[in-house]
Amino acid sequence: MDDQPLLSVTGVSKFYGGQIGCNDVSFDLYPGEVLAIVGESGSGKTTLLNCISTRLEPTAGTVEYAMRDGRMSDLYQMGEAERRFLMRTDWGFVHQNPADGLRMGVSAGANVGERLMAIGQRHYGNIRSEAADWMERVEIAVGRIDDRPSQFSGGMRQRLQIARNLVTAPRLVFMDEPTGGLDVSVQARLLDLVRGLVADLGLSIIVVTHDLAVARLLSHRMMVMKSGHVIESGLTDQVLDDPREPYTQLLVSSILQV
Repeated sequence: MDDQPLLSVTGVSKFYGGQIGCNDVSFDLYPGEVLAIVGESGSGKTTLLNCISTRLEPTAGTVEYAMRDGRMSDLYQMGEAERRFLMRTDWGFVHQNPADGLRMGVSAGANVGERLMAIGQRHYGNIRSEAADWMERVEIAVGRIDDRPSQFSGGMRQRLQIARNLVTAPRLVFMDEPTGGLDVSVQARLLDLVRGLVADLGLSIIVVTHDLAVARLLSHRMMVMKSGHVIESGLTDQVLDDPREPYTQLLVSSILQV
């Protein structure tokens, strides 16, 4: 693993008046690493994800990213255009609801191809060919390339959203409850697919989930949040097999009792 972090988060806080969204969160994420942020609904994990991914400006703290030339750049000191370009090229964002991350009115192929056009590709044949390749990689039949996402099942839409995000070879992908709302068997296939892509592409991922099974399957490290604070963090297996904090112990035992 590289010595330089890909992402460095320092003292990130978000307050809504007197209410805490997240408070004083710091961590480094390294190339090829998957970090899970877990906790119950309302724990602050999605607020934190949105602050890190520049979708929501924090009240305090800094988020620095290692650009491709090696320099660490403060995301909130960047211009809006530079940030948007980063989000279209070097980053991906996989939403819980695929409709939030797809254009439902255009074809599956166009959904994937749009990201390629954002980085300057203009040759229609090449764009369509790459879109077809990525549809195959996420286990969608190439014969569905001209179908719209509205014609797909929930699991297929989620896989299409992943293809759309990964076609530009991003180094960092944010995932917000990526298996939420999917049947257990569909979840398993999706997680297996993501694990394979992480290994093949050397992706770094920050995944927000309330599902500890998702965290165990996907992540190297995890952070447990409660009431906007990180109360425990460490290697995923270590945190899940030997949780220190009573809240984490409660989360783990509630899963075991299901």
